[in-house]
Amino acid sequence: MTTGLQQIITGATPRAHEHGWATQSSHATSVGTVSYVSCVVCGARRVDVVEHATAAPRPLSAVIGGAVDR
Repeated sequence: MTTGLQQIITGATPRAHEHGWATQSSHATSVGTVSYVSCVVCGARRVDVVEHATAAPRPLSAVIGGAVDR
């Protein structure tokens, strides 16, 4: 016999993970350094830009692809 809570947990969709981005390639451009990155866990990809040396990377594209955690 299962309880309502067990049914909810069993039927829930897998939780997404926080991506760990690794740089595949990067190129200097007029807006800063553009990097093509992929997640080391699921293979999702995106494009980032670093506008100056002390700035953190920010995404230029949406996350594309990747598998759901299991």
